[in-house]
Amino acid sequence: MRPWWAVVVGLWVSTRHFFVNLGRFLRGSQDFTVYFPEQRFVHPPAIRGMPVLVQMENGKERCVACGLCEWACPTTCITIFPAETNDEVERYPEIFDIDMSRCMFCGYCEEACPEEAIVMSRQVEISSYSRSGSMWHKQDLLVPVSELKTRIDYLRSNYER
Repeated sequence: MRPWWAVVVGLWVSTRHFFVNLGRFLRGSQDFTVYFPEQRFVHPPAIRGMPVLVQMENGKERCVACGLCEWACPTTCITIFPAETNDEVERYPEIFDIDMSRCMFCGYCEEACPEEAIVMSRQVEISSYSRSGSMWHKQDLLVPVSELKTRIDYLRSNYER
């Protein structure tokens, strides 16, 4: 292949994209650009944002500290220590930490949880100025079940598949 031919092909691709975009502009079609933060992108229900813990209506977490989410996590960013309790039926985590600097938002923890206690929220803006700010503890992760209704309904609709 001749060197000048690569330049011609590159110019042809750029020219074609220019005229396609010019045609869209003249027809008045909508932009693909979202001007963040003035405009917010509407996320689909299947988005996998930050993993959070479901807090029931009575104020307790739904988690029973079984450790399946910790075991399923490929980056080992979840740390769980179950609390000592006299009740044999109900357990709860004393420590539940997620290191968001290691989390890759794969959703394996959500799939592994038998209690629907950890779900992927719609929260995607989790930046911090320090490494210690990326460690989220149980109190930071608790979200009321009413705020997670759309995600839980989406998960339940996938159970039938």
